[in-house]
Order: sequence, then structure tokens, then C-alpha cells
Amino acid sequence: MLGKDRTFVEIDLSAIAANMEAMHGNTAPGTKMAAVIKTDGYGHGAKQIAAVLEPLPYVWGFCTATFGEAAELREAGIQKPILVLGYTFPDCYEEEARLGIRPAVFREDQLEELSKAAEKAGVTMPIHLAVDTGMSRIGITPDEKGLAFVKRALETPNITVEGIFTHFAKADMLSPDPTMTQAQAFKHFTGRIEKELSYRVPIRHCDNSAGLIRFPENDMDMVRAGITVYGLWPSEEVPQDIVPLRPALSWYSSVVFIKYLPAGRAISYGGTFITEKTTRVATISVGYGDGYPRSLSNKGYVLIRGKRAPILGRICMDQLMVDVSDIPGAKEGDLVTLIGTDGEETITCEALGDLSGRFNYELACDIGKRVPRIYRQDEKN
Repeated sequence: MLGKDRTFVEIDLSAIAANMEAMHGNTAPGTKMAAVIKTDGYGHGAKQIAAVLEPLPYVWGFCTATFGEAAELREAGIQKPILVLGYTFPDCYEEEARLGIRPAVFREDQLEELSKAAEKAGVTMPIHLAVDTGMSRIGITPDEKGLAFVKRALETPNITVEGIFTHFAKADMLSPDPTMTQAQAFKHFTGRIEKELSYRVPIRHCDNSAGLIRFPENDMDMVRAGITVYGLWPSEEVPQDIVPLRPALSWYSSVVFIKYLPAGRAISYGGTFITEKTTRVATISVGYGDGYPRSLSNKGYVLIRGKRAPILGRICMDQLMVDVSDIPGAKEGDLVTLIGTDGEETITCEALGDLSGRFNYELACDIGKRVPRIYRQDEKN
């Protein structure tokens, strides 16, 4: 039995470091890297991931989605720069300035408010300008209006334009054309800034995980590594033979009860599965309350003693049932692999995502906080 940890996630920190090294090997010489560790490191643990990656000399720093995420990293002792990729609300600006956290800037009101906050904090605040080249989410436009915004930013006291970035919308799709169109627009715009405003933005960055694998010609000054840090793939259309990645996350639970049910017996809520013969059924201590997808009801499977055990009936909030009729050695207390490898069988986040109708990013991010994360680091290459 697992004891108090009825279900747990194991994170291989050596895989995280190896993935970063592999990606760095595919970047242009001198290119900096930023590790995207938003949403608690895609469910893996942002503070632990940052602590492992911060010593790497080519790692410029980290990217989060919110100021709160960035502040937690500072509280944990992370010293390198942190860029908030999303919008930071004004009541956070002064603390953001004091903590040396870089905001993404794309609204007129941000410039004046950030300047005031930086003055109160007694610092010059580095900012990164967000440019919308096709994502249609946030960002200034790469045109005359955008150029005027950059000019105002350069003239605003107490802030300095340290970086400028855009985000690719289709770098993980087969056709390279949309990504190259975005990259061309971004490069043209940064070129105009340099030529017409006589300012070379120190850190220009546009490549995301898919981009840094497929389009190293767009690396520029820095790349932002996200999902690939964790050994997961942006999509099936991203080639997997360019950068070797190792999944860092495995998820386990245990068998808590085994019973024999006769033919004609309904299992779980709604009785959506009815046994056709005498069936040996194991109850597993994990459910959708832990983040395990309910949509895997009657179609997912787990691994027990190196064999697949199909899920029977609806997944409950805290438990699920599987068929162990073909695993005669299965017993109460056995380890159950939800994601990971057992013997010759492996369940990947990608495979589980396909079965559940979700995708690997979502699956990893949604593993609940009541599931403990256990970290290990070894010398495996």
C-alpha cells in the first residue's frame, strides 16, 4: 500500500535537465533560453524546476503567466530574471518593480503606471513589449501605431525596454508558412525599431517549444522552452527525431480492493458497464477529483504488474474500477501506473490525452494539488 499518499506523481528532475540540454543543442550559438514554468511548471512543480535549471549558464531566466507565479519563485529564492507573459494588474506594479520581475507591456496605460511604480520602488524597471503578429491575443501591432507605442515606451522615464517578443500560433502544425509569416513580420518590425528609432532591443524572442525544434533560424536572442522542458510534445506534427526528449512525469496509485462480480452486475454510477461474465474487479484509489479524466470512463486503462487493466464504468471523484481478470497475480496493495512505464508497457500523456479527448498540456496541468509530487534526480543519460 502507498499509505497516506494514496496517489502520487513522481518527477524526474534529471529528465528536466536533460531535455533543456537537448534543446540548447538545437539552438544557434549564443542564444539564451527561458524556461516557461507557468501553471506550476505545467503541473510538475515550478519552484523545483526553476531550482534545477537556474544554474545552467545559458538559461536567461523564467517565464510565468501571472505576477503571483513570479512572486512565488522569488520567495523560493530564484534570482534570475522572470518575465510575466500575460497581463499584470496595476496593484502589482510596485512590488513587481522591487522584485525585478519583467512585465509584458502592450497597453497605453501600462507605461505611465509602470513608470510611477518604478519611481516609488526606486528602480529602473525592465519591460518586454508584446507584439501581436497573428496570435490575436495580446500585443501591439507591428505597424505605424505599434512603432509609435515603442517610441513612447523608450521615452518613458524609469523603465527600460529590455525585450520584445511575439508568440507563434501554428508552429506545431505541419505547414511552416504561417509561422514563417509571423516571424518575418516580427523581424521586420524589430528592424524598423532599430533603423527608425535607433534602438536595438537587447532581447528579441519569438520561438516557442515547437519553434525552437523546427525553426532554429528564428531563434534570435532568446527562445522560450515550454512543454518540451517536461519531455512532452507540442503536437504529433512536430518531428520527434530532432531533439531527444524524456517525459519527466509519472503518476501512480494502488489497488485498494479486489472482488469477483457475477455476470449481469452493473459497475459504478449510472451502471454504464455491465459484466458479461464473472469478472475480477480491482478498485483504484484515484479519480477525477485528483485530475484523472472522467472522460476515460469505459475506455481508458491502467497498468498493473506490467499489464493493461481496462477501466470499467464511470470514473468516480476519488476512485475507479478496472478489470484484472487477465492479471491473476494482481492483489490488494499493488502499485498502479496511470502515466509511465511498467515492464514493457507505457502510458504517455499523449496517449492518455488522445483517449480522453484532452491534450497533454491540459492533462499534466490538471493533476490536482492533493496529489503529492515526489522528486528524484539521478545520473541517467
